[in-house]
Amino acid sequence: MRCVIARYPFDLFKGEVETSMEGVRPEPVTAVCVDIGGRMYPVKQVGEVITGQDRRDFTVGEMTRALTRLGFTCHATPPHLPSAVAPAYGPPAR
Repeated sequence: MRCVIARYPFDLFKGEVETSMEGVRPEPVTAVCVDIGGRMYPVKQVGEVITGQDRRDFTVGEMTRALTRLGFTCHATPPHLPSAVAPAYGPPAR
C-alpha cells in the first residue's frame, strides 16, 4: 500500500513490516504503540525501522494512520499486561 510519510512515498505491506520487525527488540512503551507479532513496539521505533528515516522526520499520527491502514492494532496508551506476562524487555514481572 502506498503511504506518504514525512513527504516521502513508501510502498508498505503488512508482511514486510512484520519481517522487518522480527529481530528488533522492542523499546519500552510509554505512549502510542503498535502490536506486531504479539509484541508491543513504540510507533516511532517501527517507523524508523521500516522507513529508514530519523524519528524526528515523521509524526506519530502519520505512522499510526499507515500502520492502521495495513491492519495493525495501534494503542494510544500501553495496554495493561497481565502480571503473569513479562514484557519483552527488562527483568521479569514479580
